Amino acid sequence: MCGIFGYFGDKNASEVILQGLKRLEYRGYDSWGIAVLANQITLSKKVGAIGDLNQLAGYPKSQVGIGHTRWATTGVVSDINAHPHYSSDKGFCLAQNGIMENYQQIKNELIKKGYKFESDTDTEVIVRAIEDRLKEIRKISRSARNDNGGGDLKEAARQVFLELEGRNTIIILTRDGEIVSLRNGSPLVVGLNEKEVFFSSDTLSFAPHVKDVVVIDNGQMVYWDGKLHLVDIKSNRTLPYKSEKINFESSKIDKEGYDHFMLKEISESPYVINQVLSRDVKLDEGFIKAIKKARNIYTIGSGTAGIAASQIAFYLRLFAQVKAQSVIGADIYEYLNLLIKDDLMIAPSQSGETADVLEVLEVAGKKGVKIASYVNMPGSTMARISDFSFPALAGPEICVMSTKVFTSQIAWGYLLAKIISGKAEEGKSNLKKLSEAIDQYLNTGSNHEAIKTLAKILAKSKDIFLLGKYQNFNIVKEGMVKIIEGSYLHAHGIPAGDLKHYAITLMEKGVPVIVVVSKDAARGDMLNAVSQVKARGATVIGISPAAYSGFDYYLPVPDTGETAAIMNIIPLQLLAYYMAVELGHNVDKPRNIAKSVTVK
Repeated sequence: MCGIFGYFGDKNASEVILQGLKRLEYRGYDSWGIAVLANQITLSKKVGAIGDLNQLAGYPKSQVGIGHTRWATTGVVSDINAHPHYSSDKGFCLAQNGIMENYQQIKNELIKKGYKFESDTDTEVIVRAIEDRLKEIRKISRSARNDNGGGDLKEAARQVFLELEGRNTIIILTRDGEIVSLRNGSPLVVGLNEKEVFFSSDTLSFAPHVKDVVVIDNGQMVYWDGKLHLVDIKSNRTLPYKSEKINFESSKIDKEGYDHFMLKEISESPYVINQVLSRDVKLDEGFIKAIKKARNIYTIGSGTAGIAASQIAFYLRLFAQVKAQSVIGADIYEYLNLLIKDDLMIAPSQSGETADVLEVLEVAGKKGVKIASYVNMPGSTMARISDFSFPALAGPEICVMSTKVFTSQIAWGYLLAKIISGKAEEGKSNLKKLSEAIDQYLNTGSNHEAIKTLAKILAKSKDIFLLGKYQNFNIVKEGMVKIIEGSYLHAHGIPAGDLKHYAITLMEKGVPVIVVVSKDAARGDMLNAVSQVKARGATVIGISPAAYSGFDYYLPVPDTGETAAIMNIIPLQLLAYYMAVELGHNVDKPRNIAKSVTVK
């Protein structure tokens, strides 16, 4: 979940790394650190959000360095637990993205050998283990040097890395000016131009500087010592590499006058739907055939992407008459033995690096299951292991709470279902009308004022309930997620049909209940649910094209027919946004979560 960044070039390394880390901050923002090499390695790390150039005053001018932005896994949030971590003699420093699952066992062994630890992190265990292995290698080879660089250090890092359990990527800066990085699970990409080399957790971080990228695969080590080398970690065999052109369109990171990235990204919803519409339907022909041939179709994701996967499955069942079933990436174990080569798995993702989903896809791929992905991040692992890879082209999404990418994912799922049903043009026409309706809705000031007023009321609530059915059930679930993420309040999305079976016991005077009612097959049942909660004294907030009896507050939305669910997510996203603002929270960086969950 953390972000790592390395740089070698003709610019001042600390300044380049700082800007790179700011682009990686969505991956974690508990603490950050930068290390650069001049006459020696200078390292500084701090708790909190990544600072500005004024905080680089103590760094010397340098052409090489590494940096890290942290989402705490092992060890509390503190300066000492921040990365990078020095070796004992400051001959190298190291940063990590991932979790070393066997760190306590190795730490205990190192303590018995007399090693001391300053931090509580698994990362420092990796550092000390490399130091210990380096001593052994040098003792055996009798080729000790006065520094910790060179082949011995790379060999020590390679050997130790093979012993790490879990999904990890590490990056090392050596005293002789080398950058060494090893990958197993957590993402790693290298950006190249004529004068500079960038190491990073994603392509977005160095997007302004390069067009050519080398994507490092699991089980590979890459290092720069004046030129780039790629090595198979297990065999220690040098590998050829090739660079790829990555599409960095819309990679600009700027609030463009908005108070927060979240509001800007919600406002880009019409744009991302138009990006879905810009696809050449003929490019999907092979994928459509695979769907029609598949025995079982699973849609998979975690968090917001898991809800998008569920909505995609809904559209496939409803419009394409396909037996699609959604599963959650972290909770699919009972399905693994049931997967066969005639199955197909569809994975929507923002980052394409979600650990619990990738783990399932890796198992599925070995069983011969066809994999399709819809990913927003160029060069991601998920896209690379897919048989059918579809880029979302939604542009950078900086706010940790996903909004426009969720909208893009479910719009793509809707169009996919319409294409399979032979009604591609109808689907495209409906999405075009939807895009126009959302644009008009977002640019109508009274809509924002009504939601702001409601946000002030709901921000004082202890519990918030949301009811939905049919096309809107996943929409209220996602509304629940956004309210929880942004406000830190308890929210509960409930299928309206289940209300009377358990949740009705929670209904009492003044309890806020948000209901999403469309003009569809579920409208009657939804209005029955409204009557049931009203009879218990609940305060009902209706999101609907019509103001029905029983609504205490009414947020009108246009009726967009088959795409109504996509329309309805917009006011819920805005409500979560304005609640977070009202409560004074860090809107773009909610506490305790990160956007790219690269650990289990």
